Amino acid sequence: MAEAEVVSETFEAPVEPESLDLVQDRLAAFWAHDESVSPADRLRLELAVVEVVANIVEHAFALDADRRGRMLTVELSMSADRVEAVLSDNGVPASLDLGAVTMPDADATSGRGLALAVAAVDEVGYDRVDGCNQWRLVCRRTAD
Repeated sequence: MAEAEVVSETFEAPVEPESLDLVQDRLAAFWAHDESVSPADRLRLELAVVEVVANIVEHAFALDADRRGRMLTVELSMSADRVEAVLSDNGVPASLDLGAVTMPDADATSGRGLALAVAAVDEVGYDRVDGCNQWRLVCRRTAD
């Protein structure tokens, strides 16, 4: 991949558990754009994306009786030095402090997803933009 070249892809999916498979399938196809992305970097980004999407499915619409019209937009991009995902949904705002995210106790039955995402990639950001939740996951590419 040339230094300045950026490859990107955007797709939408309904916010439902079945969309996790679609997101994973689209990520698998996305790697074909640049096979030099190391297996470790692929795994890191995929882990973070899947964990955040699972959180969106579970929490972003928990108060909605009718989830029709609830959508997830996934923007994937890669360049010579990074792979990135921006996940947007039109659910309720997330109330969290990313700086305070830690792995729960071994006995805990939940709460690991976001901690795993934060640990997996180099940057995790969250903003509320135009009435949507927006998660930004950045993995700086490493030589493998």
